[in-house]
Amino acid sequence: MLVLLMPFLYFPEDKSEYIPAAISFSIFMVLFVLTFMWIKRNSKKQEEETRELEERILRERKEQKQNEQSQS
Repeated sequence: MLVLLMPFLYFPEDKSEYIPAAISFSIFMVLFVLTFMWIKRNSKKQEEETRELEERILRERKEQKQNEQSQS
């Protein structure tokens, strides 16, 4: 099995060939981190909006229940 994978491995003698790969890796890593932070921030914002909506619905139900009881 190890013999089959060996032709696919390439380790250049000239280490300067690693520079473009390192640059592209760094760029993509920064983009991934920024995307993750953006998703996390949006998720937090949506969570807060959902919490406010839930509180409003519960408050309206409670008021409606109180109105029904007072009319009885």
